[in-house]
Amino acid sequence: MTSILSVGRRRTKLVTLASAQWAAALIMTVLGELRSVPLDAELCSGWVLCQSEFSLRWLRFAHLGWAPVVGLLVLWTTLHAWRRHRGDKVLLPLTTVTAVLIAGQALAGGVLASRGAPQHLVVLHRMSAFAVWIALTTLVLVAGLRPTEAQKAHAGSSLARARDFLALGKPIIVALLLLTTFAGLVAGGRAWPPFPLAAWTLIGGALAAAGSSALNQYIDRNIDRNMQRTSRRPLAAGRLTPAEGLSFGLALCLASYYVLACFVNFLAAFLSLAGIIYYVLFYSMLLKMSTVQNIVIGGGAGAIPPMVGWAAATGRIDLAAWILFGIVFMWTPPHFWALALVRRRDYERAGVPMLPAVHGERATRDQILIYTIFLVAVSLLLVAFGLAGVLYTVSALALGGLLLLSAYRVWRWGGNRLAWMMYRWSSMYLALLFLAIAADALL
Repeated sequence: MTSILSVGRRRTKLVTLASAQWAAALIMTVLGELRSVPLDAELCSGWVLCQSEFSLRWLRFAHLGWAPVVGLLVLWTTLHAWRRHRGDKVLLPLTTVTAVLIAGQALAGGVLASRGAPQHLVVLHRMSAFAVWIALTTLVLVAGLRPTEAQKAHAGSSLARARDFLALGKPIIVALLLLTTFAGLVAGGRAWPPFPLAAWTLIGGALAAAGSSALNQYIDRNIDRNMQRTSRRPLAAGRLTPAEGLSFGLALCLASYYVLACFVNFLAAFLSLAGIIYYVLFYSMLLKMSTVQNIVIGGGAGAIPPMVGWAAATGRIDLAAWILFGIVFMWTPPHFWALALVRRRDYERAGVPMLPAVHGERATRDQILIYTIFLVAVSLLLVAFGLAGVLYTVSALALGGLLLLSAYRVWRWGGNRLAWMMYRWSSMYLALLFLAIAADALL
C-alpha cells in the first residue's frame, strides 16, 4: 500500500511539474510573439504601454526576465524524472528530450539575436518551437495517463554512475573519431583552425559520437549480455537502466546538432546528423543482425567525421573530403574483422552474423588482406590527385606498408595473437595517418 501511494505521489508531482513547465513556456511564447508583432495603434489606443517605445522595452524585459523561470522549471522537472523515473522508457526519454529541445530553441534564438539571421537557424528556431510544443503537450498527457511502477533505487556512488555514463559514450572510440574530424578541419582550411571553430566542431562531434555509442549500447544491450567482451557494459550488466541509456543517447545526439548548427555551419551539422542516423538506425537496428556485410556497409557511419571537419572549415565537400571518407570506410572492415577473429565464439553465441562466425576464419583472413590492399590504395589517392605533399606521401607509404605486413601475417599464418596485433595496429595506423594528413596540410 505504501509503495502504491509513493508511486502515485511521484506521478502526481511529475504531472504538476510538467503542467507548470507547459504554462511557463506558453507565457514565454506569448511574450516573444508580442515582441515581434507590431501593435496596431487603433486596437491598443486605450493601453498606456502602447503609446511609446516603453512598451517594447517592457516586453523585452519581461521576456528575458521570464526565461530563468522557464529554465528552473525545466531543470526541476528533468531532475525529478531522473531521480524518480529512472526505469521508465517513455517518461524519462520524453522529459529529457523536451529539456534539450527547450534549451536548443533558446540557444538558436540567442545566436539569431546576437549574430543576425542565417536562414538555417531561422528554420531551426521555428521547427524547435513546434517540436517543443509537441513534446510538452505529450509529456503532460503521458505523465497523467501512463501507469508508473515503483523503481528500485540503483546502488552505486555518483562517481560510479558518472563512470558508467562515460563508458556509454565509448571515449576511446570518440577520441579516434575526433582525431579524424580535426584532421579534416585542418586539411580543409590548409591552416591551423581558429580556436572557437575547432572547439565547437570537436564538442559537437564528441556529443554526436558519444550519443550514437550510447544509443548503440541501448539497442544491443541484450546481445551484449551474451558476449564476454561486452557483458560488463553498463546497460548489459544492469548498472544503468535502459531508460537512462536511451535518454542519455538521445540528449547528446540532439545537443550535438544544435551545437554544430549554431556555432559551426549547417553542412557540418547535417553531415553529423546523417552519421548518427546511419549508425543508429541503418547499422545498429537494420544491418548488424541481418547481413554478414554489416561492417562493410555500416562503415560509412564512422567515415563521416572527417567530412564534418572539412565542411566546418570550408562550408563544402570537395574531392579530398570524399577520399578521407573512403580511407575510414575501407579501414573499418579489416579492423573489426581482426577483432571478430579473436572474438568469434562471442559472435556465434550472440547470433551476430559477423564474417568469421558465418564463413569461417579462412574467408575472413582473405577479406582482411583484400580490404587492406584497397585501403592503402585509397590512402594514396590524395597523392595521385596532387592533394598531399611529401610528408603525407612518405607517411602513407610507410604506415601502409606496415599495415600490409600485419594483414599478410594474419592471412598467411592466422591465430588469435596475430589477429589481435592487427586489430591494435590498425587503430594506430588510422590515428597516425590522419595526424600526417593534418601535419602535411600545415606545411
